[in-house]
Amino acid sequence: MADQREFRIDGGATWLNLLATRGRSFGARPVERLADPEAAHRWLALMGWAPTAAVTETQRERLVALREALRDLAMAAVSRAEPSPTAADLVHRAAAGHPHPLDSPAAPVEEAIRAIATQALVTLRGPDRLLLAECAESDCRWVFLDTSGRRHWCPAPECASRGRVRAHRARQAASSA
Repeated sequence: MADQREFRIDGGATWLNLLATRGRSFGARPVERLADPEAAHRWLALMGWAPTAAVTETQRERLVALREALRDLAMAAVSRAEPSPTAADLVHRAAAGHPHPLDSPAAPVEEAIRAIATQALVTLRGPDRLLLAECAESDCRWVFLDTSGRRHWCPAPECASRGRVRAHRARQAASSA
C-alpha cells in the first residue's frame, strides 16, 4: 500500500484527490505524482481500488488525461465559467466507461476511472458544486471541498503558512508606513 504522505488525500472527494496528484500545477516546477504506472497503481490502491495486475502506461495516461479534464471542469465551476467542451466530453466518455470483461486485468483500473469521472459529475451537477473552493496560492490553486465556506487555502499546510506569512508581512508594512 502507498504511503499516505506520497499523495494528498484531503480534498474531500476521490476526484478532488486525483487533482492533487499534480502538485503546484500553476507554478514554475509542477510536481507530477503519477509519473509512472507504479505510482498510478499506488494511488489507486490508496483510494480503495487494488488493481490485481500492473497499471499500464496507457491506463496511467488515461488517468492523467482525466485528471486534467477534471481540473478544467473544477476550475470552471469555481469561477462560474463555461468549461472546455473537450474536457467535458472526455469526462463524460470516462464516466460511460470502457467495456471490459469482469475478469480482465484492465477491469479494476477502468472501473476506477469510470467511478472517479462519475463522482465528479455528480458533484459538479449537484449542490456540492457550491462547496468547491480554490486554493488562494497562485502556484497551487487546488480545488477542494470547503464545507466551512471560509477557507482561503487548500488543506496543504505549506499553502496556508505562506499565505499567512505574506498577510502578516503586508500588515507589518502597512502599519510602519
